[in-house]
Amino acid sequence: MQWLLLFFAGLLEIGWTFGLKYSEGFTKLQPSIITIVLLVASFMLFARAMRTIEIGVAYAMFTGIGTVGTVIAGIIVLNEPADFWRLFFIVVLIGGIVGLKLVSKEKKADAGSAEAVTERAGG
Repeated sequence: MQWLLLFFAGLLEIGWTFGLKYSEGFTKLQPSIITIVLLVASFMLFARAMRTIEIGVAYAMFTGIGTVGTVIAGIIVLNEPADFWRLFFIVVLIGGIVGLKLVSKEKKADAGSAEAVTERAGG
């Protein structure tokens, strides 16, 4: 479940990154509001995922998903160049993300967390 939250946090990062561009330095109201909402939602999911995912792995995956997604979206939506080296380094980033996922270990949720309390209560 935490990995799914982390994945969605990364997807939302793509959204708020584009929002930063379209808000034009937070001078346009609607894109600015959308950007802030996406940013808050992204960080909330990211923070929740870090309850059981190692911080270094979680952060690398969060930013990696956002980076790869933003570059690909820039190529598709903004007609940014898709040259060999750009695509090569996207593949390298994806390899790093997958590698980190494969070597990471989940930790148990904190004893005081809502999930742990619910588990102990039988819910």
